[in-house]
Amino acid sequence: MNRVLFGRIVAANRLRVALSALGLAAWGLVLPVVYAAFGREVGAFVRGNPLLEQFSRFGDGDLFSLHGTIAIGFIHPFALLLLGITAVGFPAIAIAGERQRGTLEVLLARPISRRTVYLTSFVAGALFLAILLAVLLAANIVSATLAGVGPELAVGNMPLLWLNGWLLYLAILSISFAASVSSDRLAPAIGVPLAIVLVSYVIDALGSIWPDISWIRDWSIFHLVKAQSALDGTLPPADPAILALIAVVAFGYAWVIFPRRDLAAPS
Repeated sequence: MNRVLFGRIVAANRLRVALSALGLAAWGLVLPVVYAAFGREVGAFVRGNPLLEQFSRFGDGDLFSLHGTIAIGFIHPFALLLLGITAVGFPAIAIAGERQRGTLEVLLARPISRRTVYLTSFVAGALFLAILLAVLLAANIVSATLAGVGPELAVGNMPLLWLNGWLLYLAILSISFAASVSSDRLAPAIGVPLAIVLVSYVIDALGSIWPDISWIRDWSIFHLVKAQSALDGTLPPADPAILALIAVVAFGYAWVIFPRRDLAAPS
């Protein structure tokens, strides 16, 4: 890892990460307040209607408890969008984007190896994601406390939820870097991992609200993030392990492929 390059990467992305953090902080403040105001009443109403109860569940979350509400917010499309800017967009810009602009060759002309560039960029992306997830969960804790429902939140299990979420986005980051080092253009570097993420997300969403096809969730990486189970302290150990394995395999692919690729002049 190169400290100078790391500092420049952080400086170049500080505004993007800061804006994402502000959005996640605002989002993290909203849902505990909504639960405190309406959660119990809505839960009592929905429980009386099996169809509404099924459709009120999304992923591993529900509207009947603080943990369930936070779980919904954790995997909501809005959170996915803000975190996806870093998990998908950053790797594409860091390698394929530099390649498309013709600046990657300039960087590699210095006494720095391709693997050092890749590792430094990867560590920066992983750190960005760790910070963003911490901001989201910290906002959840603050909001729940201010809304008077803090005692319902198992704060001691928040690090487990953070780890589960970080491994998910680390896996997406690794897949995105694998696509980025394999491409000379920004569009496929973004399009391929984005397609994987969207298909996986839709599969998990459909399986969570449609019992007859719930089995398809086993094919989604989002099914490996069980936010409510993490907060309840019942997260299956295999789920984070599978996410870590996906991240390692994708990282290893990029680690091997990037140094072997020819970097022809951009056209």
